[in-house]
Amino acid sequence: MYTGVVRRLLSLAFTASVLLAADPLADSAQKKLDSISDQKLKRGAVVTLSNREINAWIHEKALKAFPEGIRNEHIELGPGTADGTALVDLTKISKSKNSVNPLIARLIEGERPLRVAIRVDSSNGRCTVFLTHVELSGVAIDGSILDFLIKHFIQPRYPDIKINEPFDLDFNIDRIEIQPASVRIMIKK
Repeated sequence: MYTGVVRRLLSLAFTASVLLAADPLADSAQKKLDSISDQKLKRGAVVTLSNREINAWIHEKALKAFPEGIRNEHIELGPGTADGTALVDLTKISKSKNSVNPLIARLIEGERPLRVAIRVDSSNGRCTVFLTHVELSGVAIDGSILDFLIKHFIQPRYPDIKINEPFDLDFNIDRIEIQPASVRIMIKK
């Protein structure tokens, strides 16, 4: 009798540990990123992150950063571009909930599909991320509305973010290349 109970408990514990374990693709991506930030790579090294690794890594980061505000996040890579989609509840992910106008908060509350498209230019230790398209609930967002969303939802979490302006790459990175199947990060020679 006790043997059956013990087997069931062990089976349940094993199942729970598998379900709660980190995704090996996300772990692989994190190890590659750590190797870059630790600056232990040889000069001229190339680190390649597959599309699947990137999506697994982003999923884990989104779960930790926004346990209630983002789900179904997905990145599609193209030549020099990336398209990201997710279901988001902006009021749940906002760090500055009190500073959002109540009327605006009512307009954006609830889960909505978000699509963000970027283009990346990178060379000689510099990079520029161009925001090429943003849609919320299928409606294109630009101008002052986009500025508002960036100011209230992105900059509070990432105050050093640079959009549409060049910035220096850290960790001896020469350039970043986005391809349909992967992102390649080249270390300076």
